[in-house]
Amino acid sequence: MEKEIISEIEVQSVMTKSSLPVGGFSVNPYVGCPHACKYCYASFMKRFTGHTEPWGTFLDVKHWKPIANPHKYDGQRIVIGSVTDGYNPYEEEFCRTRRLLEELKGTNAEIMICTKSDLVLRDLELLKKFPKVTVSWSINTLDEQFRMDMDRAVSIERRIEAMKKVYEAGIRTVCFVSPIFPGITDVKSIIGRVKDFADLIWLENLNLRGQFKGTIMSYIKDNHPDVHALYDEIYNKKRMNYWESLEKEISMFAKQNGFPYMVNDLPYGRSEKGKPVIVNYFYHEKIRLNQ
Repeated sequence: MEKEIISEIEVQSVMTKSSLPVGGFSVNPYVGCPHACKYCYASFMKRFTGHTEPWGTFLDVKHWKPIANPHKYDGQRIVIGSVTDGYNPYEEEFCRTRRLLEELKGTNAEIMICTKSDLVLRDLELLKKFPKVTVSWSINTLDEQFRMDMDRAVSIERRIEAMKKVYEAGIRTVCFVSPIFPGITDVKSIIGRVKDFADLIWLENLNLRGQFKGTIMSYIKDNHPDVHALYDEIYNKKRMNYWESLEKEISMFAKQNGFPYMVNDLPYGRSEKGKPVIVNYFYHEKIRLNQ
């Protein structure tokens, strides 16, 4: 493993108007991410930052002018960690995400944190001061070996334990089953594991594009040859059958277990304990066109 290159940089503002489907503002207190997920779509950020180092080997720590008026963001949604993890291991030292939360105190904006870490527990008391907070953990396997093959974040069990503690503290939680690896990710087992302390289950398919497509396809060929033909069908021949079938399977599973089921939606609120809302973010537009 290469040693990360850590730099500190000055930026005018850390708040960016978001182009994400969830809208609002996107906030990334760092550039780069030491989790080094092999499938990370955010690796495209290198094009805009001048970094030539491999994704996962550099981290720019942002210093910004203080947010003078947190009420400017009232009524908005603020997503922390759209292209980096605000709770990556270096947050323990640099506390950029904690500073951001301190500066935002007083706003009634909806705070949404996307992470693969349990370091978020450090800021639990601070998060409870906001009227609307959601913390989402990415979990796409219960198999620790596969997780280690894919990222350098904390273990799945540590993520699940953090989710449980945040849920019990009265904060809305999300298990983001993303990306779903065809033939590898067991969506129903993950739901069964987290259903008692997740308000929402988000489902998102693995989308292979750019520089990491070859990396993932080679990994599958070498480590999961039994599903290599399936990946060829999906990612080279562009066939949708797998996702159509999985969508129907999960929809039926939700119905059988009394889980509310939605498509491309972002409901707010807590769920009945043990009955998380399952939200499917598959390729619905393309699927419908083919029906």
